[in-house]
Amino acid sequence: MHIHFIIHEAFEAPGAYEQWARMHHHTITYSRVYLGEPLPNCIDDIDFLIVMGGPQSPSTTKQECAHFDSIAEQAVILSMINAGKIVIGVCLGAQLIGEALGASHAQSPEKEIGKFPITLTQLGKTNPLFTDFGNTLEVGHWHNDMPGLTKDAQIIAYSTGCPRQIIAYNKFVYGFQCHMEFTPEVVELLIVHSQKELNQAANYRFVDTPETLRSHDYTAMNQKLFTFLDKLSQHYQSSLKK
Repeated sequence: MHIHFIIHEAFEAPGAYEQWARMHHHTITYSRVYLGEPLPNCIDDIDFLIVMGGPQSPSTTKQECAHFDSIAEQAVILSMINAGKIVIGVCLGAQLIGEALGASHAQSPEKEIGKFPITLTQLGKTNPLFTDFGNTLEVGHWHNDMPGLTKDAQIIAYSTGCPRQIIAYNKFVYGFQCHMEFTPEVVELLIVHSQKELNQAANYRFVDTPETLRSHDYTAMNQKLFTFLDKLSQHYQSSLKK
């Protein structure tokens, strides 16, 4: 498969998503917009779009962040969805999927930075792509907002701090407000660029200190992500043969 990443900042790296793509020897291309790389102008040969997170929001303007074009990204996302391709959005990426489908993002009830459990809904428990997640799963978090819900969207998982952690928009389109891609290297990049937020950890229920962030083991959630991606890609490839 051909997997294309849209990456907004160097410190919002694809982590375990990229590891999975390399393990399976998929073709990988990038739009590292923070380096001025363009968004794809043709999606015909792209099977799988992964839109990463960032400090921006879907309402951020080009005047506020010159390298981020929310409207253009939403157009690419919508083209992929309409073509029946796989689309995954992570954090900001999840919010952009909702916006592209006409559902406005919202502020999450709680700021979450760290590793905290998510709980699967009944819809999540019965979705075959998530059967390996169990009832609850500890995953990474680094957010203030959450994606919007379309009339057909299904909430797959929630947390105490955020009611919209994983959203199924259709059988090939998923929004992950949580960060199952975290690795020690990605977390270290985020720590370096988030000193102000992390210095205020004591003021929030769900914000870890840098020391705690570094102490977490992210391997188990990475493996659950790999299983989900395996199932999703197999489901997509099977659909192409029909």
